[in-house]
Amino acid sequence: MEKMDILTIFAHVMKEGFIGERSIVLPPMTIEAERQDPLVSSLYITDIGYYPHADRHRRERREPIGEYVLIYCMEGLGWYEVKGRHYEVGANQFFILPANVPHTYGADCSQPWTIYWIHFTGNHAAVYSEGMLTPHDIRPSLNSRISERQHVFEEIFSTLERSTDSESLRYASSLLHYYLATMRYLNSYRQDCQGGNDIIAASQHYMLENLERRLSLEQIASYTGYSPSRFSTLFRQQTGESPLAWFNRQKISHACQLLKTTNMRVNQICHKIGFDDSYYFSRLFKQMTGLSPKQFRATNSEL
Repeated sequence: MEKMDILTIFAHVMKEGFIGERSIVLPPMTIEAERQDPLVSSLYITDIGYYPHADRHRRERREPIGEYVLIYCMEGLGWYEVKGRHYEVGANQFFILPANVPHTYGADCSQPWTIYWIHFTGNHAAVYSEGMLTPHDIRPSLNSRISERQHVFEEIFSTLERSTDSESLRYASSLLHYYLATMRYLNSYRQDCQGGNDIIAASQHYMLENLERRLSLEQIASYTGYSPSRFSTLFRQQTGESPLAWFNRQKISHACQLLKTTNMRVNQICHKIGFDDSYYFSRLFKQMTGLSPKQFRATNSEL
């Protein structure tokens, strides 16, 4: 077996525990290369992943690990226990578990969480972890930049998925600094995005910030302070379509980008944009684009 085949087997471990799940576990030889690199050793990833609707997800580590664990809950509910305390976590919240401390965490039984997670370490890892043990909010607002942050996560993931050479590891490390900084220094991150007061523009921003969730008309209207009927009328007058039709069009547009620029499977993209039913997603995609997701990728892939 060639050396590159071995790297592929160890570096890109894809578990099948949850539909739409994605994860990468870097092998010991790559982690050692990160630790030895004068730039990467500042902050680097050992494991990274995404678990949608992680039913019955639970992890107990009585023997502590040497990495910090970031868990960012996008939807649903979960919990964790560390240092004798129990914490509850919900949608749009994150926390960072300290290194070298036993812990347990898991998804809520009735509303299992959808999470992004990263195991990281390095000489400066503690700087980002300090004060992050309790749940911290990252809620959509007029000046939130949640979708931009998620693009950074995907950039990290795709970088490590493509290659673990020196240049890729340095790039992923640099992106990780930025990704963690958008959480650690949330107010500064959001000050660069000033929202307006227009109701329709604000509602569109809210939907884009929740592209990975299933929002109802009532939820969107409630955010603006209008009744669903009044909000729908105003939205249609300005855009020519209903709020949910506009929302689904943005989801499909994002799916097109993922099909063109990533190797994510169709069912993974389906969950990534907030659909549980891959058949419904495929029908909606073909209805809006004229092609099935597989046909679209075959004719538009940039890889």
